[in-house]
Amino acid sequence: MLFQFAPAIRAGIETGKYIQVLSNGIPISMARDGATGQFIAHAIGATVNNSPLSPLVVAPNLLINGMQMYQNHQGFTSVLNSLQTLQTSLGVLQATTALIGVGTIAGVALTAVNLHQTLKLRKEVEQMRLEVKNGFIDLKQALKDQGAEIRQLIEEVAQDIKFEQHRTVLIRAYGLFIQAMNRFRSAMQLQDMNRRNAEIDGVRGMLFEALADYTNPHLLSETCAAGQLRRLECAWTIEQGIIATYQAQNEMSAVSDRLYHLQNTISENACMVINSCESCDELDFLFPEISRIRNHDLAVVETWHHQVEWMRSLSPSDLKLLNSADFNTSESNDTPDTNAATTALVPPEQLTYENLSEKSHFASLRDQLLFIFKPALRKDYEAYVNQQAGVAGYRTLFPKNLQQASDLTVANLYYYFKIRDESKVEQEQAV
Repeated sequence: MLFQFAPAIRAGIETGKYIQVLSNGIPISMARDGATGQFIAHAIGATVNNSPLSPLVVAPNLLINGMQMYQNHQGFTSVLNSLQTLQTSLGVLQATTALIGVGTIAGVALTAVNLHQTLKLRKEVEQMRLEVKNGFIDLKQALKDQGAEIRQLIEEVAQDIKFEQHRTVLIRAYGLFIQAMNRFRSAMQLQDMNRRNAEIDGVRGMLFEALADYTNPHLLSETCAAGQLRRLECAWTIEQGIIATYQAQNEMSAVSDRLYHLQNTISENACMVINSCESCDELDFLFPEISRIRNHDLAVVETWHHQVEWMRSLSPSDLKLLNSADFNTSESNDTPDTNAATTALVPPEQLTYENLSEKSHFASLRDQLLFIFKPALRKDYEAYVNQQAGVAGYRTLFPKNLQQASDLTVANLYYYFKIRDESKVEQEQAV
């Protein structure tokens, strides 16, 4: 992830006047004066693989402006913006479950709420063209251009008794989340620090209660892989709210611990969902979305964690400089809305998947998705391919070449030899 600074700040970094701050060698969203050491600007944005940073679940302003929470005189605005982003994300993600439903669903339904469509729905909600009520939006209205089949599927899901039971739990959880967010906003305006912290403690308790509903193992077990992903994404959103409560109280040790926990949770949940995927329709939905989560959302959480660790390592004098810094100068502020221009475009993850799917098959594609979270699994596949290649006399498939090969190549070769080996065993058994 590459951070972007306002033109004047960027020019200063290029000439050496300013320096981008590093945390254990990792760039974070902060620049300081090379001569005086003064903190002079936050980043105004970031890119991932040459595309604007656009996480599906994570609130990037918690990273870009997160350090302002430490500054009591600026913290309220930073928290307020972050809470609104979390609220919008949760509302849209939960709303799409009204089409995914419970159990096996049609491919056309997943297409209607895939990564691209969800990003567009989120923009509609942000611009107040769609309203979230009780954690759901009117999908018939939102997806009116997608034809009668989609409207019929929405109606069928609405009449499903099992989904209605799930919907009741989700409405309760969303309502609790909204109450917690409103209470958090009020708490941040309290001048008495003891009362503020007591209120924030109460907010955190409410968020943990809502989190338990979204991660209910029984409800997750009744849901298809796509539905599981959406509900777990809701849980990750609430996790950020919990982290924000600790950060607002300047409990940086707890923030660091929760961020580390969130990184592991996202990776473990993603692997669980991938392993639950049983059809090409589901994989068409999951592959681009989970790729976006790995490339954008996890990148934000990881960098946020580095940023927090940097703050924890600051000397008392640097903490004083940070607390007194003014980031609202004309030189450091320039925040163009890049998201509006990018939501109309097909996400690069979708284009990558379409290219891969022409050259591979279901099992291989599913394993390629696992590789991005489980590098050790790829190592096992490389070892198997190398072993089978030696038996078959393919001398070019030695470890160094396999390490440099793409995930597509390794997974396809693995299944080539696996199918070949299984066929040979079957023939020997028949004889």
